[in-house]
Amino acid sequence: MERYAMEVSGGCQCGAVRYHATEMFDNAHVCHCRMCQKAVGNIFITLVAAPREAITWTRGTPTRFRSSEHVDRGFCSACGTPLFYEDVTGNRVNFTIGSLDHPELFPPHVNDGNESRVPWYDSLPTLPHGGTTGSGDDDNAAWATAIRASNNQHPDHDTETWP
Repeated sequence: MERYAMEVSGGCQCGAVRYHATEMFDNAHVCHCRMCQKAVGNIFITLVAAPREAITWTRGTPTRFRSSEHVDRGFCSACGTPLFYEDVTGNRVNFTIGSLDHPELFPPHVNDGNESRVPWYDSLPTLPHGGTTGSGDDDNAAWATAIRASNNQHPDHDTETWP
């Protein structure tokens, strides 16, 4: 697995936990295993790793759940955002790609944990594109406006203070 110098940052939805890494591994992947499904409440998780020594927690501390003998799952205790998967005996932390400020920089290279992959996963690219909220009805514009007006989500960049 290749390591490369790259400045990345990310964090949870509410901004209580933020991180920064100065190096990344080239291991972006999708995991379909049942444990990952349960950890994120979805049918898969997308992950990419940073070397443990290249990581700084810049705001707050993630809460950890020991999901198996050697694995910690990290999340924000305030908003619940899943942040990482970490083999505590290893040399890296696998961040959830969605928690990165620029998730578009890490396209997955492989599907892992396929023994638990849901049968309809392959049909996702064939679904029609809906509106901005996914409801597909005429209320999308009003709903999106209401969400923007009351949005408490931390921006996709570091801030001195939040909120």
